[in-house]
Amino acid sequence: MGGFERLLSLWVALAIVAGVALGNLVPGLFVAVAGLEIAHVNLVVALLIWVMIYPMMVQIDFGAIKDVGKAPRGLILTLVINWLIKPFTMAALGWLFFRVLFAPWVDPQTAGEYIAGMILLGVAPCTAMVFVWSQLTRGDPNYTLVQVSVNDVIMIFAFAPIAAFLLGISDVAVPWQTLLISVVLYVVLPLAAGALTRHRLERQSGDALDRFVATLKPWSAIGLLATVVLLFGFQAETILAQPGAIGMIAVPLLIQTYGIFAIAYAMARALRLRHAIAAPACMIGTSNFFELAVAVAISLFGLNSGAALATVVGVLVEVPVMLSLVWFANRTRHWFPA
Repeated sequence: MGGFERLLSLWVALAIVAGVALGNLVPGLFVAVAGLEIAHVNLVVALLIWVMIYPMMVQIDFGAIKDVGKAPRGLILTLVINWLIKPFTMAALGWLFFRVLFAPWVDPQTAGEYIAGMILLGVAPCTAMVFVWSQLTRGDPNYTLVQVSVNDVIMIFAFAPIAAFLLGISDVAVPWQTLLISVVLYVVLPLAAGALTRHRLERQSGDALDRFVATLKPWSAIGLLATVVLLFGFQAETILAQPGAIGMIAVPLLIQTYGIFAIAYAMARALRLRHAIAAPACMIGTSNFFELAVAVAISLFGLNSGAALATVVGVLVEVPVMLSLVWFANRTRHWFPA
């Protein structure tokens, strides 16, 4: 990692401050940007995420993807974490904090909405940002692509039934347009662009690909920082108006995030996975597909509901927390087989 990337946590902290400050100083600007969306997918944020993950897509070697089947344990790990553990621990933590520990300070209806928002986050595994976390931990790009793709396919069939079961309702309206557009914007288009770029570079000099990837690398961090500014700018007024509610929601979300990562990391060590496979697998299980969770929360409970607020808090805490896990994963690389 270069000097700029080594201080990425500091830059993210400054981006958070800048986002909150700008969101309150020029709220009209962020309202205008927030309005540029299709099916709850903000096009500006999508573009920035595209900038983040495109450098990794260029590194994907389609000829090597077939080798993923020779090491299925990493794929099995992320599937177990995402679909057999994470949704249920999130629901349990939501119940513990808002039905027991925080019950004196939150009315029952609002508490139920907070729990619902947390559940929706827990049932939606990450699609886009995990490519960034994988790159920052020097993950295997081919394996990461397969992990994300398989989870996306399962999410199409499993999201609604699991969410309905945990929410205790019979009909969860999945915004298929949001799901489809997100997968196209965050996986299909950058993957196609990366494959085309790689094909053209491989026909040139031997080191053309390496030089191009090195040139692009800083843009991943720049895209990440710009995304943080926008996300915190969008929610600046809420952050300052409801700091208590945001703090209460953040506590179980933080416990869930670090707890799931600890479980996944311990399982990865027990399975003796290579770090380049283990780190992305754990990141996929830890982070969330926040666009889908926010869209469903708004659809089911309304824009100003506690469920929508809980999913937004999930967005706000994710980047700083995931960066801390990237730091930990890089520091513990020696725990895994070479």
